[in-house]
Amino acid sequence: MVKVEFLGPINKESLELNVSNLKELKAILGQDESLKEWLELCAVALNDEMVFDDETTLKDGDKIYLLPPVCGG
Repeated sequence: MVKVEFLGPINKESLELNVSNLKELKAILGQDESLKEWLELCAVALNDEMVFDDETTLKDGDKIYLLPPVCGG
């Protein structure tokens, strides 16, 4: 079971899911119409480290964070 947290303006409650890699997680989250656009824009962190490979293996207790783009001065 991994915990998924949606940060910033995504405005979704955290989820706990049984998934084996990021690709599987993105497929599940992509079924939610309100998340489809965010999935294309967000960076992904796994246990506080940025990850870029959809084949990244997930294990029980991992925490995934969807990080929306930010801007500022």
